Amino acid sequence: MSTSSGSAKNSGNGTARKAPANRAMSTSERAQSKATAAASKAETAVADAEEAASTSVRSGSEAARSASRAMASGLQMGQQAVTVNAAKAATAATAAWTVVKNRKLIAAGAAASIVGVAGAGFAVGRATAKPPVGPLTRLAGGRI
Repeated sequence: MSTSSGSAKNSGNGTARKAPANRAMSTSERAQSKATAAASKAETAVADAEEAASTSVRSGSEAARSASRAMASGLQMGQQAVTVNAAKAATAATAAWTVVKNRKLIAAGAAASIVGVAGAGFAVGRATAKPPVGPLTRLAGGRI
């Protein structure tokens, strides 16, 4: 009996020892599968983060390109405005210099035109101020 009970104890102990080992093995396998799933999720998250970062970099570079184009366009428009305004200023300065240089001629022409307008006004006024006379008086120049 002791032999059989000893062998039963041995076989029982072997079974008892295998069960915790099997449980530990299955727990280890479950933990490994969970770790693998978590690693694959982390890998997916890293890939998504890389894609988002690359998209951000692309959109940032596009925004920088757009800003540089706008700045270049603004600079070109500014240069054109300066050129146009410089040309206008040069034209105005030339006209002013011409006026200053020929001021005596301009003053003489203005005075002559004023005298001409006044003389024409006097002549017209003189003609209308005469009393109406007959045809013979007009022919004789007012002596009859």
